[in-house]
Amino acid sequence: MTKAIFLSSVALLGLGISAASPALAADAAPPSAHDATHGAADDHGAPATDIIVTAPFHRDRGDVISTVSILQGEALTKALRPTIGETLARTPGVSATSFGPNASRPVLRGLQGERVRVLTDGIGSIDVSNTSVDHAVAINPLLAERVEVLRGPESLLFGSSAIGGVVNVIDRRIPRAIPKEAVHADAIGTYGSAANERSVSGSVDVPVGSMFVAHADGSYLKTGDLRIGGNVLAPAARAEALASARLPADPASEVDFAENAALRGKLPNSASETWTAGVGGAIITEGGSLGVAYSHYDSLYGVPVRYATQPGQEQEGPRLQLKQDRIDARAEIETGGQILSAIRTRFGFADYRHSELEEDGSVGTTFYNKGFEGRLELAQAQHGGWKGATGLQYSNRDFNVVGDEAFLPKSNSQEFGLFTLQQFDLDALKLEGGARYEHSVRTAMPLASQPQFAAVKRTFDTVSGSLGASYKVAGDWRVGVNLSRTVRAPSAEELFANGPHAGTESFEIGNPDFRTERSWGVEGVLKGGGPGYTFEASAYHNWFSNFIYEDRTGAIEDGLPVYQQRQADARYYGVEAQAAVDLAKIGAFTVKADAVGDYVHATIKNVGPAPRIPPLRLLGGLGATSDRLDGRIEVEWTDNQPRLALNETATKGFTLVNAELGFRPWGKDRPVSFLLSANNIFDVDARRHASFLKDFAPLSGRDIRVTARLSI
Repeated sequence: MTKAIFLSSVALLGLGISAASPALAADAAPPSAHDATHGAADDHGAPATDIIVTAPFHRDRGDVISTVSILQGEALTKALRPTIGETLARTPGVSATSFGPNASRPVLRGLQGERVRVLTDGIGSIDVSNTSVDHAVAINPLLAERVEVLRGPESLLFGSSAIGGVVNVIDRRIPRAIPKEAVHADAIGTYGSAANERSVSGSVDVPVGSMFVAHADGSYLKTGDLRIGGNVLAPAARAEALASARLPADPASEVDFAENAALRGKLPNSASETWTAGVGGAIITEGGSLGVAYSHYDSLYGVPVRYATQPGQEQEGPRLQLKQDRIDARAEIETGGQILSAIRTRFGFADYRHSELEEDGSVGTTFYNKGFEGRLELAQAQHGGWKGATGLQYSNRDFNVVGDEAFLPKSNSQEFGLFTLQQFDLDALKLEGGARYEHSVRTAMPLASQPQFAAVKRTFDTVSGSLGASYKVAGDWRVGVNLSRTVRAPSAEELFANGPHAGTESFEIGNPDFRTERSWGVEGVLKGGGPGYTFEASAYHNWFSNFIYEDRTGAIEDGLPVYQQRQADARYYGVEAQAAVDLAKIGAFTVKADAVGDYVHATIKNVGPAPRIPPLRLLGGLGATSDRLDGRIEVEWTDNQPRLALNETATKGFTLVNAELGFRPWGKDRPVSFLLSANNIFDVDARRHASFLKDFAPLSGRDIRVTARLSI
């Protein structure tokens, strides 16, 4: 208890940051076509203001009523990890699924999977990462220019399923600006000791004439098995395995329980190799832009084993071979009219597949996914303090699983949405309203080889909306409140799943009779700052009806634990806060401090605590920054999780200590920077409660990372 109080106090006081923590960093945004051709600065076209671009019209971060986090520039470089989940894991209100080091999606305010949309430049990743936690997101953080995290009502613009929030990864694959240089190049290389991680990525933009920009990019990542800070199995799982080892041996079983209990130091079957390549181009003029891009994503990665700890359980160590080919397009017309100021459209198509490989390299099950998503946005001309945008969105996904462990039938999912966002700026008072209508169709079309599934078609019509207001109480300080009503159609996976899944080593069962999931939400926000300091905090509460959740029943089917999808009423509430302050000026150095904290509480009515809810987390750092040299030390404390769902195991709290040193040999205005960081310095055994695999796949042990970045 004393330790917890001490660490909490340290974090709240703020142990700083060298150049603002990843959670607090908020650099400039990509510009419109007009900005791109008029006054591109040293950052190649990004304006100097703090602008949010994940919306139909650009807005200042301080004007957004709900909370937003941004990673860009040096803050993004420091946070970069092979997955988007781990890259964002230290952001306020964000945890990660942490299904090993290669498949980790963001968890926002305790919500994951279908309730969190991961986008690339405003369009879905068009993969099957939402289908299961062992499926990696087909977006490479190494190529990201900027990452924005939206929570609350703002996320309704991108689908009613995004109740938890939206993560938008923005890259330069379709150029937004014309470089001043004859050739503009960016490159980054990293070595990480914990997994013998070697990665390199780069992009090149070349202006051709006065209006056209050609782009090319690529990346390569290779890792070995992850080094961890203790045993592979959590204490309770080790105790079970040791107890099973003392039972009479089953001659039909190949499981060595004693060997499982003894595993430590390395996480078996967690190595990976990933490469990507892309080309694009855009015509950019004062009146608009038109661009297109093609990209290929290729990855082979291991899924950590859910080791057997009791007789009758099976264990597998599958690897996933993932490939995606994708085409993207974006167009914008600056109309400059009295009714419309701009018309924007965005389009994405992807052909995705991945195979789950057996230990001998043979293909066990293959997932196929072809998807299309498009958006059209009409931005209104601003009249006084009134501005807004209206648009439509359509997506279509054909999905199929073929093989011995096809736990889902061939299916089709379609969504058609109409949305609007309106904002009224009355100086001290800002008002905002949004609405979305969505028509969803889910169709199961089982093949002759899938007799365990029935043909089913479900249609859903949903209406969601939000209202918000903020008031300037003094200086730069604002207090705001958001109210939202959200209705979500069940996904094909929640409706139609019925079978064993090797990747998660579970037997998954859906329910084709599910009703729409509904929620009422309220959020209060306080944000502000002054000379040398900033502060932002929010408190939220969501009341769900027909909440869909996975219940681990305790039964075993085909040697796998059974997870049954169910519906019930639920409540989620929590808080998140972040702050930063300049403490002192010592010579050329500015000493800075920051703190981040978040907590979520979730209960399913008449059932108990919701599963996999992250516990209280506090993070703080202290550092100093100058033109050439930055230094930082950070402490992250995560509490125990005492509130457990039925058949869920407890997760011990942990404390991570990290440090980093940044060096820019020729100052901030020059193109080269180096970063040396030590993560989990004391090599502790850390496990995220949000992970399905937490009892069998801890987080990284001590990890020394060296990163070099070049931009010319």
